[in-house]
Amino acid sequence: MGRVTDLVLVLRYRKAVTYGFHTLLAALEEHPTDTRYEVVFAESAQATIDAITAAGGTRTLVLWSFYSPDAAALAGELATIKAAAPGATHVAGGVHATAEPVQTLDAGWDVAAVGEGERTLLDLVDSGGDPAGITGLVYRDGTGRLVRTGKAHKAPLGTYRAFPLTYKRMNPIEITRGCVYACRFCQTPFMFSAKFRHRSVENVRWHVDRMRELGKRDVRFITPTSLSYGTDGEEPDLAAVEELLASCKEGIGPDGRVFFGSFPSEIRPEHMTVDALRLVKRYCANDNLIVGAQSGSERVLEAAKRGHDVESVRRAVRIGIAEGFRINVDMIFGMPGEDPADAEASLKLAQELAALGARIHSHVFMPLPGTPWRDAPPGDVDPETIRAVSRLAQQGALYGHWQKQREHATRLAAAAVEYPRPGRSRTLLPLADRPTTGSEPPQDR
Repeated sequence: MGRVTDLVLVLRYRKAVTYGFHTLLAALEEHPTDTRYEVVFAESAQATIDAITAAGGTRTLVLWSFYSPDAAALAGELATIKAAAPGATHVAGGVHATAEPVQTLDAGWDVAAVGEGERTLLDLVDSGGDPAGITGLVYRDGTGRLVRTGKAHKAPLGTYRAFPLTYKRMNPIEITRGCVYACRFCQTPFMFSAKFRHRSVENVRWHVDRMRELGKRDVRFITPTSLSYGTDGEEPDLAAVEELLASCKEGIGPDGRVFFGSFPSEIRPEHMTVDALRLVKRYCANDNLIVGAQSGSERVLEAAKRGHDVESVRRAVRIGIAEGFRINVDMIFGMPGEDPADAEASLKLAQELAALGARIHSHVFMPLPGTPWRDAPPGDVDPETIRAVSRLAQQGALYGHWQKQREHATRLAAAAVEYPRPGRSRTLLPLADRPTTGSEPPQDR
């Protein structure tokens, strides 16, 4: 490892979860601690085994983060790693561990990190890897007794950097955490709470300036709903959005680009107005937008607590196309309680929007842990709908991994039976070394 260490942090580093790891590394690189630690990026099961073996007798935490659909496959990988390289403590964070901590322990992890993980990780490092007394954790003690240490600490979003400078691993800037739209199928509001916390414009600009210094050209954002930036409620604050976008465009410079309302975020349909889209056109480089529709059935939208109607979706697509954007529309088939009439309504809306020039990003309902619909049956899509969706895909009007999601949904339902939970819980554990600059981002205290 190159120097004497008290603690080795092995990140089970997978492409699907790099943003969460980067956030934790960013918190750790600013944190003064007496613990001498090393960080290892393990991009495969074998690399994880090798890192544990190389650590020798040094206390080792293997940090995992994963979504619910990945939990079963990673539990199998975990068993392989523990058999080949015993002695490490395996800590699971992310949305699944937050929603199902006991199930996560039963699947083989030693500790589940519940709630927001920045402070939890810092405390773990300070303790040399000992979980005793650290809030935000669930584990079993030496007698097998289940220990819950209480709620994880929540801080204003700008308290910690959005990405680490030490490793120069950039990612989209998280500008909003939490969501006031408590959709019954979504883990976000139940993981971070159903309210918005925004990173300030000054704090975001600090990150953009660092990106430009490091030669990065593209600025993207992580947010559950792009046009909710700066607001506490359901009405967009376009002045706040413009301040954000103008500052980012200035900061990234004439050779850089800003992307807003496209991957990895989206725009709610009722927020799509001519004024809003012209702001995006003025400051941003993206020619496409993602709109969350989810269903073409008024009844299903109301049951899901989406907070908008079908006509809002139609209007959003028309406005977006009229303003020159390519529109991608998220839709979920097989929602709980969906009957043939609801499925037909969704299919007709998808066909109507495709005829206007939109592309449909199709999903199948998955009963995600931690959501009000976690006990609902997996999405059941009838054969005729499947044929119609397939025809849209063949025409290039529809895309997505909906077939694979049907398999994931079935596995999630089976896991809920195999590992019944006694109650519910709450995100994110998993990471570094020292910062490379003395300047700090403005903090949102």
